[in-house]
Amino acid sequence: MKLHLKNPLVFFDLETTGMNIVSDRIVEISYLKVMPNGDEDSKTRRINPEMPIPPEATAIHGIKDEDVRDAPTFKSIAKSLASQIEGCDLAGYNSNRFDIPLLAEEFLRAEVDIDLMRHKFVDVQTIFHKKERRTLSAAYKFYCNKDLDNAHTAEADTKATYEILQSQLDRYSDLENDVAFLSEFSSFGNNVDYAGRVVYNDKKQEVINFGKYKGRLVEEVFREDPGYYGWIIQGDFPLYTKKVFSSIRLRSFNK
Repeated sequence: MKLHLKNPLVFFDLETTGMNIVSDRIVEISYLKVMPNGDEDSKTRRINPEMPIPPEATAIHGIKDEDVRDAPTFKSIAKSLASQIEGCDLAGYNSNRFDIPLLAEEFLRAEVDIDLMRHKFVDVQTIFHKKERRTLSAAYKFYCNKDLDNAHTAEADTKATYEILQSQLDRYSDLENDVAFLSEFSSFGNNVDYAGRVVYNDKKQEVINFGKYKGRLVEEVFREDPGYYGWIIQGDFPLYTKKVFSSIRLRSFNK
């Protein structure tokens, strides 16, 4: 089924040095931009992660240190990439839990001011798991009746994700062919940050979602425990999570 789009929709996939959004880095990014008129534009780039690629990561995607030694760093392409996705909605497979949070971290490290939370996200894996509960290769076979050759290459995974979403729309009559609906259906839920360390309550107030202060309002904890903010900033938390805590703290000061 052809997608009904109001904005360009960018399907993308990352290959990385590992699964930790705080400490790992991108080694390859591939995107497929689908325009509202149906035109498509795709691009794949290797990235020098500026750190060794662990053997266990290479075993999955096949990318070695020597493959990216002369590739550009993320910082060197960050502004160009941001301009490519500005004004677009984003889609991927398990992208809400991993690809988008890691991409946001890379942009923050590169000091490129793009707030991905302003974009709509469509996570094809979430739709799949709510409907069938399988893996990407199984999803591709199930929906498209094709074997996923070159699985765990960013380009193959990106194109497969695009085809799966089209097939999901054909299969499920209750899925609306509308990015706003699909984004809500596969959404982060009530997360304030990508990692879900801070969530909204039913009054749209920011609440801590981990540790000893779980369930407490962030502003309330800041008032009662002034050292908590410093612990967050010095801790091993994602940069975007720290940014959220900093914004709440600044807002509290300005009240």
